[in-house]
Amino acid sequence: MNKILIVAPAWVGDAIMAQPMYARLKQRYPSAQIDVLAPAWTRPLHARMSEISEAIDAPFGHGELKLRERWKLARQLKARGYDQVIVLPNSIKSALLPAFAGIAVRTGWVGEMRYGLLNDIRTLDPIKLPQMVQRFYSLADEKDAPRISVIPHPVLTISEASRAAALAKLGLSTDKPIIAICPGAEYGPAKRWPAKHAAELASQLIADGAQVWLFGSGKDNEICAEIAALAPQVINLAGKTSLAEAIDLLSLSHVAVCNDSGLMHVVAALGRPLVAVFGSSSPSFTPPLTLKAKIVTLDLECSPCFERVCPLGHMDCLNKLTPDYVMKALKEITKE
Repeated sequence: MNKILIVAPAWVGDAIMAQPMYARLKQRYPSAQIDVLAPAWTRPLHARMSEISEAIDAPFGHGELKLRERWKLARQLKARGYDQVIVLPNSIKSALLPAFAGIAVRTGWVGEMRYGLLNDIRTLDPIKLPQMVQRFYSLADEKDAPRISVIPHPVLTISEASRAAALAKLGLSTDKPIIAICPGAEYGPAKRWPAKHAAELASQLIADGAQVWLFGSGKDNEICAEIAALAPQVINLAGKTSLAEAIDLLSLSHVAVCNDSGLMHVVAALGRPLVAVFGSSSPSFTPPLTLKAKIVTLDLECSPCFERVCPLGHMDCLNKLTPDYVMKALKEITKE
């Protein structure tokens, strides 16, 4: 294979969990050009993956069909002469472009019954491949290849120059230990640790001599503002950094506290210690892929439910997960 196209995921965490697969492709085909087709906002992520040659913007919003635009882009992809395409999302829409482009080998899971669109189609056994990273990784090999039991963890590179520029731009100092708190989770409130708990934890950490930086996109402004109102000494960076700046700044953290979110996977891929808080989701499916993580979950009878909003109306899986649990995990991970 000389040229390989990846139809990449549109979520931060999923995009990071695909990186080991890119490394596997490079291992198999050292001279291959590996390009990704993904939403433009994921460019900062793919720019930090050394295996990627080029990121091609997919001009489609979530769920948009836009057949005319897909056909036009397919013609452009055809002219690039890809030998293989690997389609990571399971949607039927994600398999249309490769078929329109006539790429010779079109690899992916059956997903939404994509027979005819894909010609190197795989049938998933969720028992053998319970984790998303395993499912992505296996697509880098031949259909009947032996399953690799040990998968390398995702790795993101940083830019020291960009990091220094971000520190200067935001007036940040590294003179005290930096604790990052990433309180958002785009999926829904059933994955977000309550602001009052995060604020109580932040206040304890600041009293112990650390500084606490809150990270998130503009979508996380509300919960970060709520935390900042309860713990005024935190440094609220929500909506003030680009994704690239957030990656660079998170690399400075002494330790991070994250929900099951995209930034949790960023921290893990940077090799920083972290405590991951799980509510409605399961660490069995999308755990932080690092040896430097502690997972905190109550394992209630009603969880994981994988719902965006608690179907029982109480959200005990997170409301009853008090700051003491997270502080205990923080002390454990920083001793290791």
